[in-house]
Amino acid sequence: MMLLKRILGDLFSLLFPSLCCGCGTDLYTGEQLLCTECLYNLPYTDYHLHTENRAAKQLWGRLPCNAVMSLFYFKKGARTQNLIHNLKYKGRKDLGLKLGNMIAEKLLTAPAYTGIDIIVPVPLHKSRERVRGYNQSCSIAEGIAAGLNIPLSTDDLVRIKKTSSQTKKGRYQRFENMQSVFSVKDAWAFKDKHVLLVDDVLTTGATLEACGMVLLEAKIAKLSIATVAYAE
Repeated sequence: MMLLKRILGDLFSLLFPSLCCGCGTDLYTGEQLLCTECLYNLPYTDYHLHTENRAAKQLWGRLPCNAVMSLFYFKKGARTQNLIHNLKYKGRKDLGLKLGNMIAEKLLTAPAYTGIDIIVPVPLHKSRERVRGYNQSCSIAEGIAAGLNIPLSTDDLVRIKKTSSQTKKGRYQRFENMQSVFSVKDAWAFKDKHVLLVDDVLTTGATLEACGMVLLEAKIAKLSIATVAYAE
């Protein structure tokens, strides 16, 4: 029976090959979502170990943060762009969970990220989430929460205003686009807590700044940020 299952599994893989979400090559037995070559050679930042990193400096003077980290550098046309594309537009919630687990592994070795009380994903507007089918930042946050065994809050920070895409906007346009977009439903859920705010990509930081400011207004004790990628 086990031999038959293995043969059928191999046949299914031959007819419907699983591809690496980073480079698009066939995955071998034992590999899931990312091939071994990608796992070792993706452009890791190690920002979790260095609080004065470029991602953190993007928010200096704008948002008081305990620490800011991104797992990878983002480069157009490279593997990290493929990851983000699969995560946001190909329905790969499983990839979000995987990347969240990878972030969690890094945070376990990072002194600045000790004592986190609650994990909060950047919310999508309900209409956009219905179209996409899920919130990619939430899937990342779920992976981090599972890896760190820390509670996840998905309902207390909400997006109350639908915005246009940030993709082709400059820094100031992105900032203007995110004004009065987010709100906290229950401030007591965050009061005096160390909050980890999670998103997919940090570019200008406008979205994270807008979220972070309303969380600080809810009188959180400390704000830390984690994203999958940092776009230089």
